[in-house]
Amino acid sequence: TQIYFKFEDTIGLLPLIALNEKGYKRIIELSSISYLENDTLSDPHLDLKELLINTEGVLLLSGTIHGLFGKLFQKGHFEQITKLYKSLLSKYQDRFYLEIQRHDDENEIAFEKFNLEQSSKIKIPIIATNEVYYLTSDMHEAHDALTCIGSKTYVNEKNRIKYSNQHYLKSNEEMSILFSDLPEALENNFNLPFKCNFRPQFSKPVL
Repeated sequence: TQIYFKFEDTIGLLPLIALNEKGYKRIIELSSISYLENDTLSDPHLDLKELLINTEGVLLLSGTIHGLFGKLFQKGHFEQITKLYKSLLSKYQDRFYLEIQRHDDENEIAFEKFNLEQSSKIKIPIIATNEVYYLTSDMHEAHDALTCIGSKTYVNEKNRIKYSNQHYLKSNEEMSILFSDLPEALENNFNLPFKCNFRPQFSKPVL
């Protein structure tokens, strides 16, 4: 799942993956807290400190240029990101990955360069990921219109959220070509599912 986390005055998404039953229960707990422990006017979110508590069975990804760390990067908070990366690495160890994404979105190349430098300096593994909003590339225009509806703007407005046409479900071949210069990122992508040893079972209704 993805949950909104807050650091100082910045709120953004971070992806979490359950590796086992304990991790699954912890993610459900975090998601519930994000809804239940905010005032009625706030969107569901958690303080980033919650990520440092009870991390067993949870795998954490650093998110996109539009996520929490991406927003901090665009604000120029580079030293703070480094400190946060170190804190998260100390808790999650080999369960924390820096995402490398190539959608041709604004500031994505600069964010990739920053994350690659952080990976090298702090020894955080990188992973090749692709954020999927629609299945095929020809759905981009429809998704762009849907984004406008969701943010109450118009397609012809310049200052609005706009994504590239690369947010479709890419094949193995496309991802292999796109990240051919970063084989370790592709390898971590391939191996990640083998770390997961849990799937939720159906349960009877609790009346």
